Amino acid sequence: MPPRSSPDAVGTRRRRFAPWTETVSRIGVDDVFASVSSPIAGLAAGILATVLVQSSSVTTATIVGLVGSGVLPVEAAVPIVMGANIGTTVTNTLASLGHVRQSAYFERAFAAATVHDYFNILAVIVLLPAEIIFGLISKIASWASSTFDGLLPAVEGSSPIKDAIKAPVGWLADLLEGMGSAGLAGPVLLVTGLALIFVALWQITHQMKTVMSGRIENAINSILSRGAGMGAIIAGLIMTVAVQSSSITTSIMVPLVAAGVLTLANAFPVTLGANLGTTVTALLASVAADSPDALTIALAHVVFNVLGILIFYPFPALRRIPLRLATRTATAAVKRRSMVLVYIVCLFILSPLVIILLA
Repeated sequence: MPPRSSPDAVGTRRRRFAPWTETVSRIGVDDVFASVSSPIAGLAAGILATVLVQSSSVTTATIVGLVGSGVLPVEAAVPIVMGANIGTTVTNTLASLGHVRQSAYFERAFAAATVHDYFNILAVIVLLPAEIIFGLISKIASWASSTFDGLLPAVEGSSPIKDAIKAPVGWLADLLEGMGSAGLAGPVLLVTGLALIFVALWQITHQMKTVMSGRIENAINSILSRGAGMGAIIAGLIMTVAVQSSSITTSIMVPLVAAGVLTLANAFPVTLGANLGTTVTALLASVAADSPDALTIALAHVVFNVLGILIFYPFPALRRIPLRLATRTATAAVKRRSMVLVYIVCLFILSPLVIILLA
């Protein structure tokens, strides 16, 4: 059995791998998040990245990790998180296409899907300029982060959970060093970490969907049949936390509205709760990152969604804006179904891609 690495040897190895890790991190940011050179392009990068992986949880967890490691500043990460909120709506928009052959059903289904799109777009239109000019979301999140950090007791010594998480990193580094590939440690560890985030979140979502999907439909039907606004928001939040996917919660709304079981107005607050519930993933990722900046960007995700709800939902005139936009878009889509493809491609792929290429 080979001798265990001494603490001094481990420290030396980490220092030797640090330049490679920093280089790979810079390359990753330059290639994947090149758009963060401007807030608008950062927003586009968040949309496109989330559409590609079909999960805002993966995008936000990755961003939290990059911010926690100091690769990405909080101010640059906030627009990307906003983009992830828009990108995740592509799933329920695609789900509505299952009713495309039945005009009446499809009109209601497409409205139920696009109301989520419009709410997130409107929230970005209002809050992104406030973030760019005043740093509104970053400042609130930083204040909340420092407040929570002050309330949490300091933990001295080694955490067995963190030791268990970090141990495989050392094993993989040792393996690469033994194979004479120590220079590849940085790239391999980075790619492996991102892949494990994706697999873990996919497994959580898959398993929880199997366990909770029937209960979700029953609970939502029970609450929404009574037209409860705040209750519907809370239901959407709880169910999304349970399955760790806002897409599942919002996609359930599509067939229910399509069938006429729920009205668009009653389904709308569930999407708001789902938006808020999906922020739990970033908060959990920030705990693992063990960094004040990681907690700040995770809280920025929460702040963005809370502010969006507070701006639009309490006021009937503002609440009706995304509902009317979704209804009119659905009516136009029924008259000309080719518009649906144009809508999806332009909003979720072409527009963000063009912005990124021009940035």
